[in-house]
Amino acid sequence: MTEVSSLTGRLLVATPALADPNFDRAVVLLLDHDEEGSLGVVLNRPTPVGVGDILEGWAALTGEPGVVFQGGPVSLDSALGVAVIPGDSSGDRVPLGWRRVHGAIGLVDLEAPPELLASALGSLRIFAGYAGWGPGQLEDELAEGAWYVVESEPGDVSSPAPERLWREVLRRQRSELAMVATYPDDPSLN
Repeated sequence: MTEVSSLTGRLLVATPALADPNFDRAVVLLLDHDEEGSLGVVLNRPTPVGVGDILEGWAALTGEPGVVFQGGPVSLDSALGVAVIPGDSSGDRVPLGWRRVHGAIGLVDLEAPPELLASALGSLRIFAGYAGWGPGQLEDELAEGAWYVVESEPGDVSSPAPERLWREVLRRQRSELAMVATYPDDPSLN
């Protein structure tokens, strides 16, 4: 098996050719990527369920929209918290209850008391479920052209307009990907 170059902390942006309805125009933040597989959360799938309905203590710390996001089709009955800690993202000091994933982005221990992290959080988003790939599966999808891989920005995690995130992430690219942002939802209507 060839060595896997980690894409942890990067975004997977669904190409218009991706046929899986779970990932239509999805923007996935990769939280883990190595030879054992990959795990990420879809950043642009808000649900109608308020955070306070399932994790009352964390509701006041989430940004707008204050809803749970569907992180992917796997383990929809589990919750993941992804938060940005502003400031020096390269420092060794991290708050208790937060584990760095990439730069200022990290995972929150939702079992910890929310007040433990309240003063440190810049933004927080709660996800039900996640997107997962077995060993080599994501690499195969990348080779098939199902995903664009681009750099993430801390603001992607807490975009106040998640329905526009796919276009916004593509639009900021300095390549032909910026033109893909204008790709119509249904090209047959052109």
